[in-house]
Amino acid sequence: MPMKDFSSLKDILKAINQTLPFNLEDGEIWKVWKEVVGDYIATHARPAWIRNKVLAIHVSSPIWMQELRYRAPEIKEKLNKRLGRDSIEEIKFFVGKEHG
Repeated sequence: MPMKDFSSLKDILKAINQTLPFNLEDGEIWKVWKEVVGDYIATHARPAWIRNKVLAIHVSSPIWMQELRYRAPEIKEKLNKRLGRDSIEEIKFFVGKEHG
């Protein structure tokens, strides 16, 4: 039976990645978060999701939300630099553990 009807796994993943509202490589954000923002901030804020270059961050309190809003441009720049691409254009903050 000819195998010309089959696609490689690489081609399938590439096609899926093009239809997602995020780049699969952006999952690296969770790996580098603590390194980029530091231990203290990482204990009060963590990435929740990324879609269409918008990164959502869960924060522990309204005070942390206010503080990190001021730091958002710096955080965005550091994350993009660490990832080696412009993965993030905007950061949104949410108080609590679950938002989406």
